[in-house]
Order: sequence, then structure tokens, then C-alpha cells
Amino acid sequence: MYAVIRTGGKQYRVNEGDVLKVEKLTADEGATIEFEEVLAISKDDGLLVGTPLVEGAKVEAKVLGHGKAKKVIVFKYKPKKDYRKKQGHRQPYTEVQITKIIG
Repeated sequence: MYAVIRTGGKQYRVNEGDVLKVEKLTADEGATIEFEEVLAISKDDGLLVGTPLVEGAKVEAKVLGHGKAKKVIVFKYKPKKDYRKKQGHRQPYTEVQITKIIG
């Protein structure tokens, strides 16, 4: 059994027990959160696809922690014009573990 959820502008295919990194959420470490934007659920009897969401379906997850991804360097320059600009960025994320798929 798996589900397709939407969070942080992205879609994830999740099974129970999966650990994934999503865009930063405002939840404390160890808290339980619910993803209510479920786009599809696969059960033993087939695939249930929502229009656009599956009614009454939700996915529960436990927050394992927060962190920042590896640094990405943004370097801009214009040749022959003595213009150089270096900037770094680390995207924050929340690591969650899927505990239950309801639907």
C-alpha cells in the first residue's frame, strides 16, 4: 500500500515506514503531523486517484528532525566587465517518517 502526497509544492510517493526530507515544516521534533493533501492511494483492490484530492484520506508522519541541505554555490559573472558575484545557499528541510496511511 502506498500513497502520493503533496507538500511544499512537491509530490512524494510514500509507503509506511519511509523516511523522507520535505520542505521545512513548523512542527516540533518528535511531533506527529498529518498530510491531508493525498492525491492517490494504492490498495490491494486497485488504485484510487482523487480529483484532485482523495476525500477522507490522510497520511500520518512523525517528525524526526530539522536540518539544512548541502551548500549550493551561486556564481554570477560577466566576461570582460569585472563583474563577479558569489553567493551560497543551504535549503532547510524537515525529516519525517511515515507511520500510517489512512484512506
